[in-house]
Amino acid sequence: MDGQEELIRLIAIQIRLQLDNQNAAIQELSRSGFGPSRIAELLGTTPGTVNVSLAKAKKRAARASARREG
Repeated sequence: MDGQEELIRLIAIQIRLQLDNQNAAIQELSRSGFGPSRIAELLGTTPGTVNVSLAKAKKRAARASARREG
């Protein structure tokens, strides 16, 4: 592992610990431009778990938006 990769992993760990919630960490890393496979690698989970988390967050956001509009 090179130095840059090590820093990325340490920052991902810091995000995970500060948010104290894997789903929140997934959302933050996704908003930062990381893809599901990379997020899974950084957080030590599976791409499937990441995809499910992202899909659920998208549904929650759509419902919240619909409530605000109607």
